[in-house]
Amino acid sequence: MFSESAQHYDAIYGAFKDYAAESARVAALVREIDEREGLSGLDVACGTGEHARHLRVSHGLAVDGLDLDPGLLAVARQKLPTAQFFEADMSDFALGRRYDVVMCLFSSIGYLKTLDRVAAALRCFRAHLKGGGAVIVEPWFEPGVLQAGRLSVKHGESDGVRIERTSRVAVEGRLSTLTFDYLIEDAAGVRAAREVHTLGLLTSAEMLSCFREAGLEAAYDPVGLSGRGLYLARASTGAKGGGR
Repeated sequence: MFSESAQHYDAIYGAFKDYAAESARVAALVREIDEREGLSGLDVACGTGEHARHLRVSHGLAVDGLDLDPGLLAVARQKLPTAQFFEADMSDFALGRRYDVVMCLFSSIGYLKTLDRVAAALRCFRAHLKGGGAVIVEPWFEPGVLQAGRLSVKHGESDGVRIERTSRVAVEGRLSTLTFDYLIEDAAGVRAAREVHTLGLLTSAEMLSCFREAGLEAAYDPVGLSGRGLYLARASTGAKGGGR
């Protein structure tokens, strides 16, 4: 998925995304639910593990990660050699362990595209949750929010490599397509690369229905960490729970 940009991911997103502030907000939400020390977490679609790094180093949460992209996971493992990182599809995984909090941030849930796959992912999240634990999900945009044809340019630099990423947005029905065109300049010269990312556009009502189907009762904050909203969910009363 990030075949062209995995090694440059942090240089691009670190230039404009405040991982430290977002992680502090997530940690505060977790502490409101459970004030015990040494809580465990699973960051689903963890990317390069930047949220996990802040949550571990600055907030004392023992966060592991899961992602489908081996290139992103390779970066995450270098950052956090003591954490566990799993390569798996977020809609179909079984790790044989449970966590106090399962999170899916930076709108990664949108890559599932359809309601049935979102519901399947939430069932997996629920299955990996300890009794009394919580699920935190940052969604992608709802229908009607993204402007088709929108163009943006981001720049990043790391270890002598300069990256320019131009993104273009297309919307067709309930799908949004982001085309990323890269110019990557290093000592060897300049090369161009392209990635195409497709994410589903789901309403908050549809998302809340998926949580209920998965045995989770969710509250929705329309602002959240970055203006995209945030869901905080607990196991429904009467639903089967795991032990601590």
